[in-house]
Amino acid sequence: MTNKTNLEIYIGIDVSENSLDVHILPEGKKFRVNNNEKGHQKLIKCLENTSPEIIVMEGTGGLEKLAAAHLVQAKLPVAIVNPRQVRDFAKAMGILAKTDEIDAQVIAHFAETIKPEQRIVPDEDLIKLDEMVARRRQLTKMRLAESNRFRRAYSTAVKASIESILELIDAQLKDINKQIKTFIKSSPIWRDKDELLQSVSGIGPNVSSVIIAGLPELGKANRRQIASLVGLAPYNDDSGKRYGRRSIKGGRSNVRKALYMATVVAIRWNPAIREHYFHLKSEGKKSKVAIVACMRKLLITINAMAKTNSHWINQKELKVA
Repeated sequence: MTNKTNLEIYIGIDVSENSLDVHILPEGKKFRVNNNEKGHQKLIKCLENTSPEIIVMEGTGGLEKLAAAHLVQAKLPVAIVNPRQVRDFAKAMGILAKTDEIDAQVIAHFAETIKPEQRIVPDEDLIKLDEMVARRRQLTKMRLAESNRFRRAYSTAVKASIESILELIDAQLKDINKQIKTFIKSSPIWRDKDELLQSVSGIGPNVSSVIIAGLPELGKANRRQIASLVGLAPYNDDSGKRYGRRSIKGGRSNVRKALYMATVVAIRWNPAIREHYFHLKSEGKKSKVAIVACMRKLLITINAMAKTNSHWINQKELKVA
């Protein structure tokens, strides 16, 4: 396929478990490939001479990750967007029908109209690390659920059953933590970033691995972009003469939750974050608002640290970019 004109090319890809439906604008060409290694290579071959402005895919619970990684590896520009944005766009266009083929066309029109920016797409190793971190999160939730059941159980037989499950989960958690640690140490880049993150009082190995796996933009985005990615950028809620309370929205919830735990610890043990927290409290800020502000300060600081490859320096004000 050769781009013989100077027209801007926009591509939408609808992702399902077994297939990828592709729609190319403005020529309107469409085709389908399998969502596997062989299908991805076929897709790249079909697109290698198109020089698209952007290829847009929806985030579909991880089904899109490997295809996106292969496209980026082939030097093609990719943006993974929130499915809700695309559905709202379709409704605005009056498109209510939904099939894989229609969805691919809508995504292509979304790409052409909205022109989303290309973002960092995890490579295959980062996808593996992200899956390990996600598995640890699943096991932790399972352990909490079983622990709650144990406290409520009366039967000796039921308690014994739950204890055996807890032992198995503990063994699995120990194993997955070991795998994550080994995998991070196997990469010089991840190893350096892990050491840098853990130089901050409040950030331990678990939080560090969540940030490495879930926020590859760390050190590459500016302060506003990184806050928005994690969902810590405050949004206005004003209309006419009404001035609403600013609030945070969206973002990567898993990274935000990990950062919350790190901030709670940092408020106790990290002088810079602790001072910032009590300064906000002295101004009458509610605890929740002060904690979110400290989360944002901590995130912006580690972003600056990653950008300059410098470890934590304990001082009142840290230069952040």
